[in-house]
Amino acid sequence: MKYRRLKRHISPQVKALADAQKIAFAPMTFQAVNAMLKFGILEFLEENPSTVEEIIDNCNVSKYTAETLLEVGCCCGIVLKSGDRFVNSLVASAFLKNEMTKVNFNFVKDVCYLGASELANSFEAAEPLGCRKFIGDYETIYNALQFLPDEMKKSWFGFDHFYSDRCFEEVLKIIFENKPNQIFDIGGNIGKFERACLEFDKDCIVNMVDLPENIDEAKKHLHNERLKFHGVDVLNSDMPKISGAVFMSQFLDCFSEEQIIHILTNIKKSMTSDTKIFILEPFTDKQFFDGARYSLVHISLYFTCMANGKSKMYSEKRMLELVEKAGLKLHKKHEDIGIHDYTLLEINA
Repeated sequence: MKYRRLKRHISPQVKALADAQKIAFAPMTFQAVNAMLKFGILEFLEENPSTVEEIIDNCNVSKYTAETLLEVGCCCGIVLKSGDRFVNSLVASAFLKNEMTKVNFNFVKDVCYLGASELANSFEAAEPLGCRKFIGDYETIYNALQFLPDEMKKSWFGFDHFYSDRCFEEVLKIIFENKPNQIFDIGGNIGKFERACLEFDKDCIVNMVDLPENIDEAKKHLHNERLKFHGVDVLNSDMPKISGAVFMSQFLDCFSEEQIIHILTNIKKSMTSDTKIFILEPFTDKQFFDGARYSLVHISLYFTCMANGKSKMYSEKRMLELVEKAGLKLHKKHEDIGIHDYTLLEINA
């Protein structure tokens, strides 16, 4: 009699082996989902539980393509099968309808995926070797943002703006409680905060501080007599004289611990005694949802292989330690900013 293994009593070792295979084939699963999205299979199944033949006809794919992708989809839980029909799971619906999932997926697909093959080498060299495959010998991705391939640039900015933009209204109310006469936005990017700030307060002077090449790009589409530009490499140049308020949104996580201390120390040297510093970050130890923390700690790997080779997403505890090492102190903490559990640290000299 032939021996048959039963699935009723699966040992922890067998479960661990199954989980290990999911990690081993994770890059292939990722690209299979990408293919299902590209061919419109998931979009079709969202409203139409269908047979393989119906999917072939409506999505204009071969039998081989449909069967292969559906088998993978069932194994990874993105597609469910009932009888001879396939239907989307809630996971598939997230890829179609949840903006955060779409933004994260496109960011990994267009910005991180190919460069991640250089992750181990990037750790060893403390340089973003994955990014060098695409943009040449730039020191960091931030020096090359304006020169990225179009799809890569679109997904990078889409990812960056999706998270920070949703905090601006709450943040501005907090910053302007003390009615500063001017604000210095360090790491202004393309100037979305500058626009929001100029609209929020009709008297405040707004100073955009960023790398010279990013400032040159911002000047092309930002025009306001209350807006001033400062092309500064915060690691190698002196800060302008600072007063009022300093704002840094998702900026310090772009630097190593030593660099953060250096930046904060230089800000302290350049600011007046009554200047307030506001640091906005999604800290890894302040996330309510498991998926949010999972995303954040994986974004650290983007910094390693694509951004600069040195930085990461920090915990609040670690950031406050760095603030203290720079000779600054926490004045007040504002939690649950926006819909993504951001924290706004209000810092004094």
